[in-house]
Amino acid sequence: MAKVRIEAYGCSANIADSEMIAGSLKNSGHELVTNTNNADVNVIVTCSVKDATANRMIYRIKHLTNIGKPLVVAGCLAKAEPHTVQKYNPKAGMIGPDAIDRAVEVVNSALNENRLIALQRSTNPKVNLPRLRLNPTISMVEIASGCLSDCSFCQTKLAKGKVQSYRIGDIARQVRNDVRDGCREVWLTSTDNSTYGRDLKCNLADLVKRLYEIEGDFMIRVGMMNPMYVPFMLEDLIETYRNEKVFKFLHIPVQSGSDRVLKLMKRGHSASVFADIAKRFRREFKHFTIATDIIVGFPEENKDDFQQTIDLMKEIEPDIINISKFSARPGTEASTMERVNVNNVKERTTTLHKLANAIGYKRNLPWIGWNGEVLIDEIKKDGVLGRNFTYKPVFLHTSLALGSKINVKINSVFSHSLVGKLENNLLNQNC
Repeated sequence: MAKVRIEAYGCSANIADSEMIAGSLKNSGHELVTNTNNADVNVIVTCSVKDATANRMIYRIKHLTNIGKPLVVAGCLAKAEPHTVQKYNPKAGMIGPDAIDRAVEVVNSALNENRLIALQRSTNPKVNLPRLRLNPTISMVEIASGCLSDCSFCQTKLAKGKVQSYRIGDIARQVRNDVRDGCREVWLTSTDNSTYGRDLKCNLADLVKRLYEIEGDFMIRVGMMNPMYVPFMLEDLIETYRNEKVFKFLHIPVQSGSDRVLKLMKRGHSASVFADIAKRFRREFKHFTIATDIIVGFPEENKDDFQQTIDLMKEIEPDIINISKFSARPGTEASTMERVNVNNVKERTTTLHKLANAIGYKRNLPWIGWNGEVLIDEIKKDGVLGRNFTYKPVFLHTSLALGSKINVKINSVFSHSLVGKLENNLLNQNC
């Protein structure tokens, strides 16, 4: 038995991977610790989607290397840039995003001072593996690995390859077990949820329908979907969203409002496809949260291209606009394109942030006075955070247990959250 410390960065799929690594190691007899100094071996689950993130990963690898203890590097950086890992720690073991089932083997080899590299895709699906949840309320379920897109800026495709969907029955088995264990939220995550099932002759709507039929008190959060494949299942998807167990929340990254830039990005969709999807969901549901992503300063983006992005955001008014400056990731086509002037990128980013905050505040204002059910899923330093049926974050200055369901009245809002007050009738507080 050895003491292992795990740290994870990036998307919910990475966090889910860290939970599976932790569960596998614990089941094999290892002890999980939270302090690097107490560990016999360190494991880091990396993200490499942006330059800033990749640089942080390198900093952490160098830091953990200098500690002088065995190191295992997992996640996207290990798969997409193994040479980078090797440069800073030639002895580090590596685990690819689709080789999580080999975590124990790689860690044991590191403890024995043998370097084991496990980067190839395993034949075993990443469902129903042992896991140690970071948040006992949330079940993070990876439904597929890889995607079908060929975005010119994305390194994730290099790390995860083409889509490999996991079977509905296997996913349902994991969700059923997680709900029995007390999970109240089920997050469906993958590189691109919209491509789920296209290799199995089914789709995301089929999966969600099967999952909400599972008995238990839980909510389903459907993760990120690229607009390209949503129209092929739009009608069925809308029907699944009508179920009360599905959060009225849609994350569809448009990345740019300019069709010219979208073609350079090789996104496979137009700005109008994104707009049509968003408008349709808003028509079908009185209350609905839409999140999107924007890359500012993509190579060759000009002033007119950026203005089209601004115009699209003003037209659709997404509740959440995640903004990233373009990052030229090694191995991607976009890394060889001509960059936009740094000052222009900075100015455009500031402009879009101001707009995003204004839209977020405007979209949240109508919630003042709303009274309804909130599920507590996060403990904060000065209170708790919960989610209502549209996955709106609701902050309360009070102390409650994770998984509590309470009645809340919204009395104020910010750009990114609602602020509520606990009503007298506590619906269901877990102990």
